[in-house]
Amino acid sequence: MNREQMSRIAHAGHPIKSPLDDESVRRLLARGAPRGDERVLDLGCGGGEWLLRALATGPRLRAEGVDISEDALAQAREAASRQGVADRLVLHRQEAADFVASQPFDLVLSVGAAHAFGGLLPTLAAARKHLAPGGRVLIGDGFWDRQPSPEAVEMLGDFADLATTVDRVVANGWTPVDGHVSTRRELDDYEWACWGTLAEWALDRPADPDSADVLATAGTRRSEWLRGYRDTWGFVSLILRRTAD
Repeated sequence: MNREQMSRIAHAGHPIKSPLDDESVRRLLARGAPRGDERVLDLGCGGGEWLLRALATGPRLRAEGVDISEDALAQAREAASRQGVADRLVLHRQEAADFVASQPFDLVLSVGAAHAFGGLLPTLAAARKHLAPGGRVLIGDGFWDRQPSPEAVEMLGDFADLATTVDRVVANGWTPVDGHVSTRRELDDYEWACWGTLAEWALDRPADPDSADVLATAGTRRSEWLRGYRDTWGFVSLILRRTAD
């Protein structure tokens, strides 16, 4: 089974692919698109869960998403159709870094997708290209809450601590107007949901040729979390505006 298929299974019980609960997502979207009639772009939208939730709460809002995965975009289309918001959603299959929009957006999202751009600041540079004057960016990325082990850095990447992360964003020309640091419960719930869902898929399908591999992967990822980065890694979501448009 390929990585994309495993990810789809793992996130079936936690469709927001970041350690945020439903209330945190709702609050961040409300802060990012307060009027309800904004144009919203998600760079690296995956299955479109952020956009679908925004569309559900903003009946005049219009949204576009960009992702390279046809499977994920098909999920987004199907869900949008079921929820009756397909007429307000446009999806683009291409590299998010190469996307060129015809009009600017009031809110640009990129949560948990900074790796696709080469890091947090390159992600903000990409978002800036699409942002209308006075618009907002909602970005989410990891940080080290405590000194990590070399193994944890190898697993997740070379993040900074929270204060340094925010300082770098500010020095890059942005002002945080709101934010959320994922709680221990949100972080744990996300990991249990991902690896538990993946393990259950395998246990429910013992005859499937991928079952043993999927179960082993779930166990490996669970162990990496518990032994490698549970006590050191955090996740921050920031609502940003350009300091000077």
